[in-house]
Amino acid sequence: MNSSALRTRSGGQLIADQLIVHGFDTAFGVPGESYLGVLDGLYAHDDKFKFVICRQEGGAAFMAEAYAKLTGKPGVCLVTRGPGATNAAIGVHTAFQDSSPMILLVGQVGNDFVEREAFQEIDYRRMFGPMAKWVAQIDDASRVPEYMAHAFQTATSGRPGPVVLALPEDMLSATASVGDARAYTSVQAHPSAAQVARVHDMLANAERPFVIVGGHGWTREAAKSFREYVEAMGLPVGCAFRFQDTFDNSHPNYAGDVGIGPNPKLAARIKNADVVLSIGVRLGEMTTSGYTLFDVPVPKQKLIHVHSDVNELGRVYQAEMMVASGVNEFAAALGHLPHRERSPASPASARVREVAEAHETLAAWQSEPPLYKTRTTPAKLNLWQVVQTIKRLAPKDTIITNGAGNFATWAHRFFPYQGVEHCGKSQLAPTSGAMGYGVPAAVMASIVAPDRTVINFAGDGDFMMTSQELATAMQYGSAPIFIVFNNGMYGTIRMHQEKHFPARVYGTALKNPNFAKFAESFGASGVQVASNAEFDEAFAKALAHTRSTRTPALIELNVDPQDLTPGATLDAIRQSATK
Repeated sequence: MNSSALRTRSGGQLIADQLIVHGFDTAFGVPGESYLGVLDGLYAHDDKFKFVICRQEGGAAFMAEAYAKLTGKPGVCLVTRGPGATNAAIGVHTAFQDSSPMILLVGQVGNDFVEREAFQEIDYRRMFGPMAKWVAQIDDASRVPEYMAHAFQTATSGRPGPVVLALPEDMLSATASVGDARAYTSVQAHPSAAQVARVHDMLANAERPFVIVGGHGWTREAAKSFREYVEAMGLPVGCAFRFQDTFDNSHPNYAGDVGIGPNPKLAARIKNADVVLSIGVRLGEMTTSGYTLFDVPVPKQKLIHVHSDVNELGRVYQAEMMVASGVNEFAAALGHLPHRERSPASPASARVREVAEAHETLAAWQSEPPLYKTRTTPAKLNLWQVVQTIKRLAPKDTIITNGAGNFATWAHRFFPYQGVEHCGKSQLAPTSGAMGYGVPAAVMASIVAPDRTVINFAGDGDFMMTSQELATAMQYGSAPIFIVFNNGMYGTIRMHQEKHFPARVYGTALKNPNFAKFAESFGASGVQVASNAEFDEAFAKALAHTRSTRTPALIELNVDPQDLTPGATLDAIRQSATK
């Protein structure tokens, strides 16, 4: 389509047309009368555009955010004004903290009613301002192509993030004679040759180097270039909190995930490193284990911080070297370097030993935790064995999703992610710590990548926050496997409660439904298990069921409340707090 060709269209049609111009064929949302003009515009593109109708705007926004993680493209979400927008705010906040590109299109009252606190009226600039890269309202239909192009440009360039556009009803019905924009092009900074050479020299001359990788948008080519570089240089690699799929977890150079409650030996390795290279990672509270891995503001390690946002560089840590660059651009620059001789101060043999030791430490950390060896009564259901069964039976490119809670530790610590280089994204999880994320993320992933197995790890409290999206799964042939850890409590909060107020249990107990029958009520399969033998059989059947029927399967785990974390039973946590 000639972008300069003028055509008379309604604002709603222009919004729909710009989504097509910018290369989008999927969006998520809940319909509302405030943006019927956009829905009518999309009706004209029904043959090439899928609007995934969700059951609550929070689920829709989570799907859009997870879509961005999975595809690398901005996730698009459409919601109505007022309650629709406030429900969707959780996904916008997650996109902001996770640096995921996202466009939220919100219906708005007409300009003839504005500033009267009309029905469901909210000032979205004030509401979303602190948690979005840009918030704007399109009052003139003739400027729709301009605003939409700027929205996609802003969401994808530099540090990716969410953009919110409010769409007044009178604008959507108004007409304008205007041409289309051209498709957006993401812009990222590149490192200079001098910067890359200095990074290389610092790593080559280091005695105890370490690399932390993560962030949005790694391509397979960039992951390959990075992997080849760390192999040539003999560098141990850790993945940032909930970006564990950035690097192949089975690779000999992989040392583990750098997140909250990390392997103590891994934390010690990072603290004792002389040079740490961080690529694409914000180095926030979770990745730095509460800002304890590095001294604030000046780390004792020589920190090299590579990030796409100059505002993030130096925000907490005054690094030895700060490089404004996208992850793919920096990885490509490393790949183009000649792999020169290492400094005599750090011979290859020493590097090899360091890397091997780091990987061996990871293997020990991922072995069966003491929880199941120190219990006074044997566990009927060993959760470590549950993960071993999943590892054994699930395809290597399985997508794992989760929300927030202690249950997620089983997926983070014990499940090996294959890495972006081999299969693209395989971990969809919120660094924002948002409960309810995993169910809609799994539904979305199975819609967008129907050939891949999708497994959702969910706690009982986490699952119920967005469980209505099982209806969305049934409507669109989405077939994830939901594994629900039912221990009758908000486990993470109970853990902290026992640490600070031992035996004073209040506000953390849950009375749950029969999750298996709940799933069956939607048309999915459901089963409850109380032993590992039952789980092994149920999981094998769930794999076969989802492949053959393209409907979801749910396995409810009857989890002993004592198994609160892999590291300690509930009683042990309480006893430790009372000493």
